[in-house]
Amino acid sequence: MNESIDNLPAGTRVRHEKYGEGIISQNNALTYKIIFVRGGEIEFSKMSVQLDVLDTVEADDNQPKLNLKEFERVLTHILNKYNGIEHKAELGKKWQGGTMTLQPANVELKPKEMPIETFFHKIVMMRDRLRVLEQNINSSNSLSDEEKVNLQQYISRIYGSMTSFNILFEDKEDYFVGAKS
Repeated sequence: MNESIDNLPAGTRVRHEKYGEGIISQNNALTYKIIFVRGGEIEFSKMSVQLDVLDTVEADDNQPKLNLKEFERVLTHILNKYNGIEHKAELGKKWQGGTMTLQPANVELKPKEMPIETFFHKIVMMRDRLRVLEQNINSSNSLSDEEKVNLQQYISRIYGSMTSFNILFEDKEDYFVGAKS
């Protein structure tokens, strides 16, 4: 391990080969917790992590400590500024408080019920993860332009397959849209 990254203080900006730029949020005895725009918060072992230090802060016991709430506020501002956090999609009002029931054809089997909000949350998480996948594809240095286009087309077809879920969204801007002809 590189000795210069052995004890980096919280607030240090770093670059990771896979996740890009991030900020160390916690320096524990054996690990760093780092928050990345692409990937969120990830914990790494100090023994194996490979980081490039972009900007370090001096550990000064006389400086006021940044509490977690203030750190979250600052980080949210930065992520919003650089499109790291998408706006929150809203469930349509007519579905709020509702349940979804899946009834098997075999009447001897019990139906499965779940709150629509839970199902909707899973759909939105899938959409957000597809968006992160798109960003990773677009920023990849190891994919050719042709490979990027092919993967983008495949993702567009996935979005097209998910248009049935559009009835759950409050706003049309949040709808899934497939490949346009």
